[in-house]
Amino acid sequence: MSTPVELWKNWEGRVVDEKFPLRQWLGGSDHSAVFLTERDGRESQKAVVKLISANNLDGNAQLARWEIAAKLSHPNLMHLFGGGRCHIDDTPILYLVMEYADENLAQILPLRPLAPEEAAQMLPPAAEALAFLHRSGFVHGSIKPSNILAADERLKISSDGLRKSGEPPFHSQPSPYDAPEALIAGLSPAADVWSLGATLVAVLTQHEPHLSQDQEPTVPESVPEPFREIASRCLSPDPAQRCAASEILNRLRDQPASSQNTQYVKPAEASARKESPRAGSPKRKVFVPAMIVAVLVVIVALFAGKFTGRQPDVPVPETHPAPAEPAPNAAVPTRSPAPPTESRASAPNPSAKGSVLQQVLPDPSRSAKDTITGRIKIGVQVAVDASGKVTEAKLTSPGPSKYFAGQALSAARRWTFNPPEVNGQKQGSEWLLRFQFARTSTEVFPKEINR
Repeated sequence: MSTPVELWKNWEGRVVDEKFPLRQWLGGSDHSAVFLTERDGRESQKAVVKLISANNLDGNAQLARWEIAAKLSHPNLMHLFGGGRCHIDDTPILYLVMEYADENLAQILPLRPLAPEEAAQMLPPAAEALAFLHRSGFVHGSIKPSNILAADERLKISSDGLRKSGEPPFHSQPSPYDAPEALIAGLSPAADVWSLGATLVAVLTQHEPHLSQDQEPTVPESVPEPFREIASRCLSPDPAQRCAASEILNRLRDQPASSQNTQYVKPAEASARKESPRAGSPKRKVFVPAMIVAVLVVIVALFAGKFTGRQPDVPVPETHPAPAEPAPNAAVPTRSPAPPTESRASAPNPSAKGSVLQQVLPDPSRSAKDTITGRIKIGVQVAVDASGKVTEAKLTSPGPSKYFAGQALSAARRWTFNPPEVNGQKQGSEWLLRFQFARTSTEVFPKEINR
């Protein structure tokens, strides 16, 4: 029997409440699912719809929470457009339509920690939104990197889980982002401050705060000031000793960079300007926190394979600049936003290992690429015979979309290779082709599998 996650993934293409098409699965769990959708029946009105199973749930209370949260307005708080009830097949569903977000911090941390100046851009908007919620009688209840997002060209925190102070947390299994008293005393502004402090440590170190046996967290000495002092006060075991969100803002008031705005450059525009600047091309000038720019530029650089900044703890091939003369089996990305093209590698070296002779990129439709948020990653393993032709191709990582998986599989079958040689005899080989689809480009990273 299918689990809820498997069931919800199969709902791509369905329509919620006869209003909101489920364009693309974005993620979820056994309790909820998130899809790309659109408002008012127009593709230009991009939004996100969150689905929650209504079984064993007080639906009226949840819808009331969402209705109240939708009335709150703050520039650093995600907008809620409304929710309701429906059935998909025989499953009763509660749904909530929300503002679309480009990225969240949890997508950046596996690649690298934030630099101190980037943390100085992240912290004030999050603290301002929390201070607003606390003044309004609400608590967030789930501040963590995945709930700090880049949306509407601003840094914002999620708002779909807002609650009144004193209500219980959303789950019974605490994490380092949950204040130790929350399970007993319920959610509170002080619990939100703990979560913000834990998030600050995580974004600067790539590691969540370590809790000792007496539940007192340790802030690493590597965390620079003023963030180490702020995190230490946020993570006090005694809620009464924690600073308020407004105090964090006061502490950062003397940090000019924390309140400055800068020009926002969309990923596609940043890539185009970096690779081939053209005089007279239109420039869209929108001002947002510099931290968002830094986050998005990192992702753009990953797409282009040219990121030369700080490296993550675990090396990621895409983040290293390509060497002048790559080894024959190195994973060298091919990138092209244009329709599929076929490129020829240099003449084979008979003394070398196997290498790619001909690469073929997928050609997804424009409408399909417009549904992508972030990156869609597909892994395809191919078996190559002694003549260099692909004899078999199979998915090793199908990703969230059957459509893009099919595109990658079809393109992989058309590749050709220079086969490896042993004692002058050509041999069969196996390769792993890692496809990455983005809204403005398609990349592939080939790597020969050693047998």
